[in-house]
Amino acid sequence: METPEIQPWLFQIEPYPGESLSHFLGRFRRANELTPTGLGKMAGLGGAITRWEKFRFNPSPSGEELEALAVVVGVESDRLLQMLPPAGVGMKMEPIRLCGACYAESPCHRIEWQLKTTPGCDRHSLRLLSECPNCKARFKVPVLWVDGRCQRCFLGFVEMINFQKLL
Repeated sequence: METPEIQPWLFQIEPYPGESLSHFLGRFRRANELTPTGLGKMAGLGGAITRWEKFRFNPSPSGEELEALAVVVGVESDRLLQMLPPAGVGMKMEPIRLCGACYAESPCHRIEWQLKTTPGCDRHSLRLLSECPNCKARFKVPVLWVDGRCQRCFLGFVEMINFQKLL
């Protein structure tokens, strides 16, 4: 008797508005206990997942690559495209930046915070933080943001609002 190939069953994760691909992939991988290599193999993308999680979009993900990822993560490729920096807009890979007020409204890293054209948060008129105001540790890449806290001193991202300065 021939045994049918068993397809893996994955938890689907709904993207937040404005969420960066790095943050979304971290949430998806944690929910499904996947490594970057495991997700890359499932999508047939090899090491691309690891690069994208670190905001290394050179070369930029192709339509075919986004389609392959979309099949695995259960999110339309057009929605995944929105998680990337807009074409022709420069992006800062480092430092990772954060608006605590935005994070309080929607607990995710937003791709707009990494754009070179973004000096601060236009919603709250606050400067973006690039390090923990308590211990001065730089923020880790968003794929590693597990519980919305500084990974060194555990100050919550939402609590960091009190340290942000006006634009």
